[in-house]
Amino acid sequence: MQRWRGLEDIPEDWGRSVVTIGSYDGVHRGHQLIIGRAVERARELGVPAVVVTFDPHPSEVVRPGSHPPLLAPHHRRAELMAGLGVDAVLVLPFTEEFSKLSPADFVVKVLVDRLHARTVVEGPNFRFGHRAAGTVETLAELGRTYDYDVMVVDLFERGEAGGGEPFSSTLTRRLVAEGDVEGAAEVLGRPHRVEGVVVRGAQRGREMGYPTANVETLPHTAIPADGVYAGWLVVEGESMPAAISVGTNPQFDGTERTVEAYAIDRVDLDLYGLHVAVDFLAYIRGQERFDTLDGLLERMAEDVRVAREMLG
Repeated sequence: MQRWRGLEDIPEDWGRSVVTIGSYDGVHRGHQLIIGRAVERARELGVPAVVVTFDPHPSEVVRPGSHPPLLAPHHRRAELMAGLGVDAVLVLPFTEEFSKLSPADFVVKVLVDRLHARTVVEGPNFRFGHRAAGTVETLAELGRTYDYDVMVVDLFERGEAGGGEPFSSTLTRRLVAEGDVEGAAEVLGRPHRVEGVVVRGAQRGREMGYPTANVETLPHTAIPADGVYAGWLVVEGESMPAAISVGTNPQFDGTERTVEAYAIDRVDLDLYGLHVAVDFLAYIRGQERFDTLDGLLERMAEDVRVAREMLG
């Protein structure tokens, strides 16, 4: 799969393509419907399927300080899109100048002049251009002028998550923030993942017999609510069953919120400096402060037992 950063990265000889546009944070099951249909249409026409997305998140430029917690960094989204059959991902730097493009200018500049769109596939609530003035109706009207058609895909998948709300990035962020990682996994179609580099912490876990990977998460990462979880620590493609702690470590009067993962029964790992991922499967309990260190150790042993059982 090709990855482009900005319009200038698109090959000069790029031909017709099927395009879908959006932030696609999380690439959840609703997103998968749209992207999957774009891929199907591209195969029907014998042309590539392209996803256009943005960095930073448009809200951060339009309303500074409002950047939402991110469900997946761009490289992870690209991996997931590649798995759906996408041929190229175009990440457009979202600047104040870019945000002021009218819907018609956006269509000409991106879809017509550079991607030579044959079909554009979107959800019914898609908005684009300055002040989000463009709709799917606008897109279709411009398509009659610029020789592309528009397919609208109903992305409103539902399940038990959020009491039956339609699947969305907003719902997923809320479930993650509440610690409902099982609900988030239903929306995403996979466990919620947090990534980052392993850094040195206070090393108390190692002293207590539970060495943890202290993950310095990427900026704006959607981190689950404070507590203990069962999941996996993913290192260089290997997924290891893990008990995961999120929080400020009140037992030792901590103030900094951290994500720490103990790879169950693995005390031989040296992960410092490595980029790792943590996949959250299930919530075990909330963050607690114990009266004694022995009480903490007993609870940690129980957490590991429960996590091991959950992970099979």
